[in-house]
Amino acid sequence: MHDVAIVGAGPVGATLALALAGQGLDVLALDARPPHETLRGDRSIALAHGSRLILERVGVWPRLAAVDGAVTAIAEIDVSQAGGFGVTRLRAREHGVEALGHVVSYVALQRALDDALVAAGVPVRFGASVASVDGGAAQARIVVAGDAEPVEARVVAVADGAGAAVAGIARERHDYRQNALVAPVWRDTPHRGVAYERFTPAGPIALLPERDHYGLVWTLPPERTAPLLALDEAAFLAQLAHAFGSRVTGFVRAGARRAFPLALERARPLTAPRVAVVGNAAQQLHPVAGQGFNLGLRDAWELAQAILDAGPASLGEPAMLARYAARRRADRLSGIAFTHGLVGVFGADLPLLRLSRGVGLALLDVFPPAKRAFAQAMMFGLR
Repeated sequence: MHDVAIVGAGPVGATLALALAGQGLDVLALDARPPHETLRGDRSIALAHGSRLILERVGVWPRLAAVDGAVTAIAEIDVSQAGGFGVTRLRAREHGVEALGHVVSYVALQRALDDALVAAGVPVRFGASVASVDGGAAQARIVVAGDAEPVEARVVAVADGAGAAVAGIARERHDYRQNALVAPVWRDTPHRGVAYERFTPAGPIALLPERDHYGLVWTLPPERTAPLLALDEAAFLAQLAHAFGSRVTGFVRAGARRAFPLALERARPLTAPRVAVVGNAAQQLHPVAGQGFNLGLRDAWELAQAILDAGPASLGEPAMLARYAARRRADRLSGIAFTHGLVGVFGADLPLLRLSRGVGLALLDVFPPAKRAFAQAMMFGLR
């Protein structure tokens, strides 16, 4: 029987495994993908400053930063709304950091984590598709498809957002009835590390600086998504320019476009006997403000601390799992409420709301304490 088994060795599960490495624990990670493959195309991930600190602590950041083009610093974040006044701009130098966050390549991050797991001697069983996880009084049992014998561990962390069924933990889903259209786009001027968040009546649009271009995340109703995907490049760029208005101009090129539906999903409760969920297995958020992935990394870090604080005698006991759930409660609930609230507040195209939003953005830009609190939330989460 293992001390800790982790279902999913993606970025969140791998971070948890590395946080536990070298601590005298028998840790096993299980992952459905083949060795050293991501099973996903490359995409942009908005990594908050606090998440960079976590990756530094587990020894991954230097590996990732050494990969050419894998990391782009976010020096400023420009927030505005279409059809109304009010804008705010967050600047890293005003908050004593070199970057508010970074845009990283998903593939490069996963490879850096895989290499770090090998270097740390953490075993990963690839090609293991987990069907179910069931906790008991003394251990949890993981059923792997095609295996006659289950994997047993004193505590199991489920980090597989694809969703191995966990006995005693249900998932709630709220469909936003929106799609995220993503694509690389280029402008006729360098991005200089500036990210943009533009709130429109159809949904928020984000431009994330990445290498020599931007990663576009455009939130749209389903009925508008397919026509935009079908447009030729010039017509698509014209529609994007119209959505941004005069705030961002000079779009000259767009790469391959794809879209996926958006929903809020969350696990209730966060733990079951001998089992805890982290990352997308705990919550999947709307991409507005880029909070979801960063919330998942904080899940992994806090669970690792709860495991290490418990010591061998209390590993996986109810008190240990309760401490993890308590540590995550404020940050998790605030992150869910913040992103869900932004979608609601900025998604309604009403004159009174446009006025209120404009006043709020304008005040945020000129009131240093509020601006500082907002920047801290973007970098470290809402606690």
